[in-house]
Amino acid sequence: MNGRALVLVLTAAVAHAAWNALAKRARDPLVFLWSSVSLASLGLSPLGAWALARDGWVPGGAVFVAATIGIHAVYFFALGRAYGTGDLSLVYPVARGLGVALVPLVAFAFLDERPSALGALGVALVVAGIAAPLGMEAPEGAGVRPRREGGSRGAGLGWAVLTGLTIATYSVVDKAGVARVHPLAYISLMGLGISAVLMPLVLRRRPALAHEWRTNGPAIAVASTMNLTSYLLVLFAFRLSKAGYVVAARESSIVVSVVIGSVLMREGHVAARLAGAIVVLAGVVCVALAR
Repeated sequence: MNGRALVLVLTAAVAHAAWNALAKRARDPLVFLWSSVSLASLGLSPLGAWALARDGWVPGGAVFVAATIGIHAVYFFALGRAYGTGDLSLVYPVARGLGVALVPLVAFAFLDERPSALGALGVALVVAGIAAPLGMEAPEGAGVRPRREGGSRGAGLGWAVLTGLTIATYSVVDKAGVARVHPLAYISLMGLGISAVLMPLVLRRRPALAHEWRTNGPAIAVASTMNLTSYLLVLFAFRLSKAGYVVAARESSIVVSVVIGSVLMREGHVAARLAGAIVVLAGVVCVALAR
């Protein structure tokens, strides 16, 4: 992976972990996510319109934009449900790790991207560092912050797995999409589409929407500066490096999420998840050095 792509991806990783932590703290994560994405879409729309007017529309681009809107709508819905029932330091590694594991396989099948031996080793280390701590969970009630009422570890993991499947799918779609549509135009259309698709679900929860803005308005505004923007950096990185490498390096965000979730949010499992984070970092180094 070249240096410019790595800088873009690592910056995106920190921002991604930060806005996910804000969403986890929300009373209704889906409403929070929708609100922040909608706000971000409005801010990015003028830039997207400028890029589209300058570069024009490449034939076939609409197919990828429509596909990513649908996939991302499922992603945000599943992510909201996962954070409603599971810990940040459990949901985030499972969801992101599954994406890392699947993207190189899908990219090999559909984009003919062949990772080098060092790149493949890096991806394997990232996956191992994510998966290993999952079997070392402390018993319920062992000094760990209780889950939200009605939640369960199984439910949280199930939604995290679905989130991971969507991550792998949209990563490959978007790698091909930004080759046809400028990233600014691509992400602006994507954000507006996600907002429109999820709007009926959110409007059914008007009291929750009003409450979220009353209690978490500043947090929504902060998250809106990071969610689509962090992924915009990833889209630019897709133009510079292989999809599997970009997605793997992006998962350095797991280190940040472990610190936020296990330490700052007092979810526990600090030693096991920090050990996994060290393995993740080793994998990221391999990916960064791969060609």
